[in-house]
Amino acid sequence: MSNVSPNGRLAVVIPAYNHGSRIAAVVENARTLGYPVFVVDDGSTDETAAVLESLPGIHVLRHPVNRGKGAALVSGMQAAADIADYAITLDADGQHNPAEASRLVAALASHPAAIVIGKREMIDAPWTSRKGRGFSNFWVWAAGGPWLTDTQSGFRIYPIEKTLGLGVTARRYQFEVEVLALAAWLKIPIVEAPISAAYGAKLPRISHFRPFRDFIRNSETFSRLILRRVFTPSLWFPGRKKKCLL
Repeated sequence: MSNVSPNGRLAVVIPAYNHGSRIAAVVENARTLGYPVFVVDDGSTDETAAVLESLPGIHVLRHPVNRGKGAALVSGMQAAADIADYAITLDADGQHNPAEASRLVAALASHPAAIVIGKREMIDAPWTSRKGRGFSNFWVWAAGGPWLTDTQSGFRIYPIEKTLGLGVTARRYQFEVEVLALAAWLKIPIVEAPISAAYGAKLPRISHFRPFRDFIRNSETFSRLILRRVFTPSLWFPGRKKKCLL
């Protein structure tokens, strides 16, 4: 199958950190999409590296030490840029069904050059995930992004060149929220497409999210974005021309 969609070439990017028990199944399911698959092992200390070495037909990158999910996404998109215009990203913990990438691709066809977010059903999700999503949704909006229902979903389509050119500085989980605010500032469309998600008894959770530490990091990221927005008049008045001071 060709990796070319009506809007451009597609590749799959999967950031992984200590997901050795699940990465093989995630990769095999992703390969059925027919797109090139890039997996970034973000300094795993379990069997992830060995499992990836045993899987044929994929591109594997490795960070010697853990640098964060955002850093892994950037590395994956940089590597994929040679053969793809868009990156389909999904998590390595198995919560996403790669077959549902077709829903995101369909949304991209209707909204060319957009960032497409897979909006998860959260019926069986732990309360910490639901509360965290609500917190993130509000602050992305406060930072100048659109009002979205799932700003923390890792199942997305990114236009690679535009995303890498945004200048996102966060390199951990905060990358996925900062990119939405910066994209909105530059009028890059952001749309959502419904997807399912496995939680609870269906999929015992593997998460490296640390509520207190990542709450502090999230707060720092949103504070930085809001202050930048407040002190950048062009973001409030996009049609306003700068005055000549000469």
